[in-house]
Amino acid sequence: MASNSVKATVPDGELVYAIGDIHGRRDLLSVLLALIEQDAAQSDCAKKILVFLGDYVDRGPDSRGVIERLIEGLPDGFEAHFLKGNHEQLLLDFLKDPNWLAPWRRNGGEPTLLSYGVDVDRLDRSGAPPEAWREAFAPALPDSHLKFLEGLGLNCVIGDYVFVHAGLRPGVPLSDQVPADLLWIRSEFLDAQEPFGKVVVHGHTPERKPVVRENRIGIDTAAVFTGCLTALRLANGTQDFLRTPP
Repeated sequence: MASNSVKATVPDGELVYAIGDIHGRRDLLSVLLALIEQDAAQSDCAKKILVFLGDYVDRGPDSRGVIERLIEGLPDGFEAHFLKGNHEQLLLDFLKDPNWLAPWRRNGGEPTLLSYGVDVDRLDRSGAPPEAWREAFAPALPDSHLKFLEGLGLNCVIGDYVFVHAGLRPGVPLSDQVPADLLWIRSEFLDAQEPFGKVVVHGHTPERKPVVRENRIGIDTAAVFTGCLTALRLANGTQDFLRTPP
């Protein structure tokens, strides 16, 4: 793990790990957390922070297990920040309005339903209306999981970095950014050359390896497909990456 010295920094004495899109891969999350815990044990930083960039659910096989691990199974001694991804928003939208079922299913929601014990095949075969899908899912979602999902943040600022799920709209102050952009934006943000005031650490747009630009760092390495879940490590004016073996 080679360190890259950079101008952007986190506060002295702080060690930050930002974790990209997990998408139901509890197995990879467990491996990466073990790597982080081992790495942090070698640091003398007094404050250790985990920042999760969202998209914990959908596509992968164990969304329920991921949420459970985030709620109850993080390493001791870490402060944790949990951000919302567009996939968590889709799930919450479906709970409020069952007409969001079709968009959620198109975006990989079925594995999430299955992980909570919903009989997707029966609902599908019977042509059940969206309301029936919600009636099957809502009571299967533990209250602690719903509370976790409803409590997710949209951004987190640490030192010279701002952490979001998808990105920022260029030319708009952080305080004026709208949730839809923080959760969904792509090209307008990814193609931007101008600085955002802070280095933006984001997920949402999958790449085979982390993308490092002067104004942004993308760490969604498509873990659900590649088997490679990535964390950005920030401390003492350096940027490093921890990754699960693909």
